[in-house]
Amino acid sequence: MAILTRILELAPRRLPGSPGYEEAARACLEEMRRLGLRTWTEPAVVPHWVRGGPAEAVMIGPMSGDRRPLEAAALGLSEPTPPEGLEAPVLEARSFEELSALGERARGAIIFFNHPMDRTKMETFSAYGEAAIFRTRGASEAARLGAVAVLVRSLTLRLDNAPHTGMVAYDPAHPRIPAAAVSTASAEALSARLKAGPVLRLRLRWDCRNEPPSKAPIVVGQWDGTERPGEIILMAGHLDSWDLGPGAHDDGAGCAQAMEAIRILKVLDLKPRRSLRVVLYPDEEYGASAGRAYAASTARKGETILAAMESDRGGFLPIGFGLGSAESFAKLKVWEPLLRACGIEWVRPGGGGSDIGPLAERGTVTMSYIPDSQRYFDVHHSALDVLASVHPREIELGAIVQAVMAYVLAQEGI
Repeated sequence: MAILTRILELAPRRLPGSPGYEEAARACLEEMRRLGLRTWTEPAVVPHWVRGGPAEAVMIGPMSGDRRPLEAAALGLSEPTPPEGLEAPVLEARSFEELSALGERARGAIIFFNHPMDRTKMETFSAYGEAAIFRTRGASEAARLGAVAVLVRSLTLRLDNAPHTGMVAYDPAHPRIPAAAVSTASAEALSARLKAGPVLRLRLRWDCRNEPPSKAPIVVGQWDGTERPGEIILMAGHLDSWDLGPGAHDDGAGCAQAMEAIRILKVLDLKPRRSLRVVLYPDEEYGASAGRAYAASTARKGETILAAMESDRGGFLPIGFGLGSAESFAKLKVWEPLLRACGIEWVRPGGGGSDIGPLAERGTVTMSYIPDSQRYFDVHHSALDVLASVHPREIELGAIVQAVMAYVLAQEGI
């Protein structure tokens, strides 16, 4: 918890390419040196998007003075509205099929994608993935029909007034129209108003901008192994975060846990046979370009990265590990009783992450650290992702089980 606190105090806003990210990188290098690691950085070219001022979204009814503001935030990589804003009729769609059914009515309109995360799914990341397509693809699908902007219901299971941002992915075949997230409470209010009287307009304004790509450092620290230093066990998190909040869970927690796991092993005076390497990436939120650059770098030539473990699901109570191949699962399943003693409930096949995924092509076994996710989307990508939302005991337990897994891998290989 102390490492996470230092990161967030020094750099509470860490968009790729921003001064906040650079400050966070310096802070983590200093922390790694304090732990006695060899440190270095590797270059990555990342998108550079600037949010600008707060987004404005206002419902406008047919009667004079009938106006109500909505809580909204521009989606990452969104285009801005015109400086004076834009005003247009708003149409609701809960699926791409409903959007297509609008036909010519969508031309010149603002499309409101109101697709809630599915509360019946036990696996919240499954519900998130199902709903996230409207955030990533919605703008281009709407632009295909001639829409002028989109609002997307925030991806959270809670009903609150906090917009949850995230990346929009534009299809180059269609115009790049402005895109924003609207809070779930505002989405409910907008939907109810449209049902009561569909003659409704929205006024939108935000002044974000896309700058030319910039460079951001990948931060690396290594504890060399005593017997097989050329064989590497990699522990990963992403240091970048959305700018609405400090990104305490996403992914300050994952970065802090990787470093805390090293600290725990050192305090115990253990001596790993293989090298333990911590890698903190600068561009998970914009599409993981840094993960691809790291895997493809000439610096990887001659390296043997046996396994890579990513923590990017928050600092909640640990419950499991996902292992990326059937062969590795068979080898590591035998250690499940040891992990159970630390609170891990299961070890399952299938695991990895956005940043470490490209390493699998080099033969690296990829793994996921899995904490309980029931509260993760309460704060994800929003101003609610603050240090106070991280329970000190839960994040420390997560660091402990990652230390156990990393040490097993360092001693036994895979």
